[in-house]
Amino acid sequence: MSEEILSAIDSSVFGVWFLIGAALVFWMQAGFAMCEAGFTRAKNTGNIIMKNLMDFCIGTVVFILIGFGLLLGEDMMGIIGRPGFDIFTNYANFDWSNFVFNLVFCATTATIVSGSMAERTKFISYCVYSAVISAIIYPIEAHWTWGGGFLAQIGFHDFAGSTCIHMVGGISALIGAAFLGPRIGKLERNARGEVVKVNAFPGHNLTAAALGVFILWLGWYGFNGAACTTVEQLGSVFVTTTIAPALATVTCMIFTWLKYGKPDVSMCLNASLAGLVAITAPCDVTDAFGAIVIGIVAGLLVCFGVWFLDYKLHVDDPVGAVAVHCLNGIWGTLAVGLFATNAAPGYSIADATGNEMTGLFYGGGFKLLGIQFVGFAAVAAWTAVTITITFVAIKAILGLRVSEEEEITGLDATEHGLASAYSGFALMDISNTLNMSVNENTDLGVDEYDKATEFQKNASVPVVTGPVKSDSAIHKVVIVTKLSRYDKLRKAMNELGVTGMTVTQVMGCGVQKGSGQKYRGVEMDVTLLPKIKLEVVVSKIPVEDVIEAAKRTLYTGKIGDGKIFVYSIDNVVKIRTGEEGVLALADAE
Repeated sequence: MSEEILSAIDSSVFGVWFLIGAALVFWMQAGFAMCEAGFTRAKNTGNIIMKNLMDFCIGTVVFILIGFGLLLGEDMMGIIGRPGFDIFTNYANFDWSNFVFNLVFCATTATIVSGSMAERTKFISYCVYSAVISAIIYPIEAHWTWGGGFLAQIGFHDFAGSTCIHMVGGISALIGAAFLGPRIGKLERNARGEVVKVNAFPGHNLTAAALGVFILWLGWYGFNGAACTTVEQLGSVFVTTTIAPALATVTCMIFTWLKYGKPDVSMCLNASLAGLVAITAPCDVTDAFGAIVIGIVAGLLVCFGVWFLDYKLHVDDPVGAVAVHCLNGIWGTLAVGLFATNAAPGYSIADATGNEMTGLFYGGGFKLLGIQFVGFAAVAAWTAVTITITFVAIKAILGLRVSEEEEITGLDATEHGLASAYSGFALMDISNTLNMSVNENTDLGVDEYDKATEFQKNASVPVVTGPVKSDSAIHKVVIVTKLSRYDKLRKAMNELGVTGMTVTQVMGCGVQKGSGQKYRGVEMDVTLLPKIKLEVVVSKIPVEDVIEAAKRTLYTGKIGDGKIFVYSIDNVVKIRTGEEGVLALADAE
């Protein structure tokens, strides 16, 4: 009788722990949000927070309707679970705990993709592919392992999701980032289109990124340990879940210190996550030695992965999600076949005939490693095909990437009407810097300078000859224009031979006015738009050439918001522009 009572108590305790673990996994959404926001630029923070919030909320909707049935419904030929609506028709007997637990894991898979596609993805497109991952892609492949599907039947082992969650999210992130292309300014190419330089975009808040890593590490104890059924097994999982990320981080610190001369902070944060991803599949079947080796490899693999994407594949991954989740998801999956040992508490890996299997380095031969490889390959193929179809469809119907101007301005303003996620801390008040309301009467009908007639050029950028003296030794040219024109203007000046310039972010508006912003449904006054002021001083280069290069670069065939000022020693000449060109020239002596 006492044994039955203890068994019932033990079952209840671990049932509660199961739900606590689910809550910890949900809390990881905050970690992902902080990491992604910290590793990217401030102008996109609100967009990133919104995406991580909607991952879970949209995921819940589609998981209720279809995902849960495909994952844990009655097995159909080892491929999918039978869709059902027991949550509506038989709620009294519904498996509530399993639903919540698998829901939070599902949301994690979708969230991984967000980081690699950050700063340039349309919000509506993000919502669509996040829903597809949560409704179809994740539930079906997870059924193969955790729902009694064909991988479970052959003995494939992924205790907490190195394959089912992290690799799937990482592959989706890689393909999504490749579809989008790099952020503006990330890669520099020569005339032949070859990449000659990869530029770094440092994250704007390493404090937030570090907080995100610690939140994720805490949540990972629930991620890996929630399914444990004994205290011994739970303790062992906690040990391996601690050792692997710690060794990965130390390894990364030493490697970056030796390679770059300084230990790299952001890379070490990624290494902690890489170690956690790698230990997720084997956490219950490996020992301390196995966790150490797994962690060391993960620390090196994340460094290699970030370098490989930047310099070989030229895929722009702002947060390093592919290196962390894809590469280390694969490594963790295969590590089961290398380090699985029956000395681990609760060890339960067996083949289709019930024979126990152990890892290659523990005398088990290649059998388990081969099964792990089959599982990895099957899930990778499924993910690659389905997410590619998803992205192709979205790109054709909705478009994946925002416009150049929206990307430069920032997705907070253009996608959400949010001036800044840090308005109260801004060095400049940019609370009213939103979209432009274009004056429909400014369009001249031709948007290419060389194709425009003289009349159109003069209508857009008329020039009145002013007293700019050619014998003046020095001229100062001040150009005020939209943020989106800065990169082209800078390159035009460089090509002309102007290498020294001062750039300042300023506020202003002209023919094109700022449009209204609403906060909690209340419209706020708007008058100013973000612009840049570029100043150059020239002496050997004719000032007329600078003016012409600026006009040509800024011209889009519209009249609007821009000004060019030219100063000389003997006189001051002001040149007023349209949206992208000169409108009037006046002597200001």
